Amino acid sequence: MSAATGTLPMSQRNHLSTAPANLAPAAPDALPASVLAPLARIDPYLDEFIRAANLPVNLRDAILYSLLGPGKRIRPLLCLHSFRALGGSDEARALPAAAAVEMVHAFSLIHDDLPGLDNDDLRRGRPTLHKHAGEAMAILAGDSLLTLSFTILIERYEPAVAAFMARELAAGTNGMIAGQIYDTLGGFAGTPTPEQRLELIHTNKTGALIRAACRMGALAAGAGPATLQGISDYADAIGLMFQIVDDVLDVTQTSEHLGKKSGKDIDAGKLTYPGVMGIEASRRRVAQLHQAALTALRPMGDASEPLAHLAGYLAARTR
Repeated sequence: MSAATGTLPMSQRNHLSTAPANLAPAAPDALPASVLAPLARIDPYLDEFIRAANLPVNLRDAILYSLLGPGKRIRPLLCLHSFRALGGSDEARALPAAAAVEMVHAFSLIHDDLPGLDNDDLRRGRPTLHKHAGEAMAILAGDSLLTLSFTILIERYEPAVAAFMARELAAGTNGMIAGQIYDTLGGFAGTPTPEQRLELIHTNKTGALIRAACRMGALAAGAGPATLQGISDYADAIGLMFQIVDDVLDVTQTSEHLGKKSGKDIDAGKLTYPGVMGIEASRRRVAQLHQAALTALRPMGDASEPLAHLAGYLAARTR
């Protein structure tokens, strides 16, 4: 990935030449309007839900500061487009699932930024919540977002569906927490190689919630086991790809461009794909995972095209 242009090098574009042209990695500003259309509904839906909750005003404001701050909303987009890819028609059916995933994501960012974990001062170009509202409020706002994510599922789905949704979200959340443990505190079983350790970290820390987002969208559409496996394969590929790209950006982009501190993983002595494999090998792995994601989507047909565009965006993004 070129830091200057945000496009994949020619060697990686050649690797993807067997994919249809419209599914090749897209520049972040080149996503079709049809892919981005659900964004118009996501933030208002989240805002309405939080404002309707019985929360102290200062807690509500802290939650909204982080939840509705600048961001790509990739996880709710994945949820809503997975719903469409597997036959869903009324987007309102999948909005509670999309909102729940985004609340868990916001909770994770708030807590990851805390002094006891990554100790970051900047998130999405703004002060992190503990810098904006204090450490105690940041801890409590994150706690509240986690419980509210399950509340919205219980309130807005029939009991049987809510139970399936909650199970997926809990699995994604617990995987994300396990990944953070591996990343910061260790605890690996046996003696995995550095590359095996990296994959275990990233498939949990980043990939688990992306997997939950896609599977929850599929569940909202009434997907069965076979189609759930296909969407899971897609999610697993882009989840690992997402974090490898993050690792590359951490060493190739400035803090100003990323909207958060760059180089912090190396400074903290953490394992990263560029550190273990080198930048070029990391980029080749991104290309392989992008192709795997496209392969997983093929049985879903034209309805999965927005998911293919999102995979291309995640492969080519520069922040």
